[in-house]
Amino acid sequence: MKEYDFIINGNEYHVSIENVNDTTAEVMVNGASFNVEFAGEGKPKKAKQEKLTQVAPNPNPEPRERAQVAKPAVATAPASGVKSPLPGVILELKVNVGDTVREGQHLVVLEAMKMENNIDSDRSGVVKSINVSRGDSVLEGDLLLTIE
Repeated sequence: MKEYDFIINGNEYHVSIENVNDTTAEVMVNGASFNVEFAGEGKPKKAKQEKLTQVAPNPNPEPRERAQVAKPAVATAPASGVKSPLPGVILELKVNVGDTVREGQHLVVLEAMKMENNIDSDRSGVVKSINVSRGDSVLEGDLLLTIE
């Protein structure tokens, strides 16, 4: 098993590569498990050193908890999407398609790094689509739902 710590756009990710076969890999990102498929065909090629650098292990292995409020990232396209602000697992959907929501209303509960995060609406409107279900694993930037 290989472990890496990444900082992407200011967010920390602890990644463990559990198992790799010809077309897929089992990966843990901040405690959330994912099965990923490789683009293209065949086994993955080794990462070039200039593209991927392993970070020294954390000398303090205790879990790090940060008080943080998850805020949705808003899509820049005309459709106003609510995206996942960090990787995690969907615990609860608090709205349905067709519901009218107001700014600040809780839409989704996302478990990330063993903490529950409320994803709130940044605008008022009507829920037009929901792209996730309870139990789904999501990555940062994944579209959760659309509000018009």
